[in-house]
Amino acid sequence: MKKKPILIVAITGASGAVYGIRLVQELVRKHCKVHLLITEAGWQVLHEELDWDVTDRDSAIQTYLAGGKPAVDVDLHYHGMREFTAPIASGSYRADAMVVIPCSMGTLSAIAHGSSRNLLERTADVMLKEKKKLLLVPRETPLNTIQLENMYRLSQTGAHILPAMPGFYHKPGTIDDLINFLVGKTMDALGIDHQLFQRWGEDDDG
Repeated sequence: MKKKPILIVAITGASGAVYGIRLVQELVRKHCKVHLLITEAGWQVLHEELDWDVTDRDSAIQTYLAGGKPAVDVDLHYHGMREFTAPIASGSYRADAMVVIPCSMGTLSAIAHGSSRNLLERTADVMLKEKKKLLLVPRETPLNTIQLENMYRLSQTGAHILPAMPGFYHKPGTIDDLINFLVGKTMDALGIDHQLFQRWGEDDDG
């Protein structure tokens, strides 16, 4: 039997929280095992950009990400930022990849400099030291030299940098089309099949 992918998704306080939400929804639909991290700023963005009621976070996860089911029933596991006993904090845990989407410049800087002040930073550090796939989806513009240097530093250490830059060759007609394109590119990088957008050179019949 094929091993179920074990993936870690972290949502930070950068604008574009919907990218992380759509990715988690798709991974759950694909029956992946997902460990979810959301920073305090990330929760604020979910409220401001998506009008989530974040007063009951477990309920929000169940409603918006687990299709109304208990999160554990769809193999979705939420961890708080101080939960250092979580399995993903250890290099011995067999996670396949980690995605930080969207990735704020503050989080990107912390990861680039080996910080482990919270579970997200610790887990990203684990992925780098174990030479496992770490995918960062920064959402910021314009970029200053420090931010560019941090991205270069991370790229040199093996992280994958996938900026939130949607394409237009698939002729998007809605905001959802733009979201799906970026999430689809992220799933491509994770090696997970999807039909979120029409690929260049493919006709409507696939």
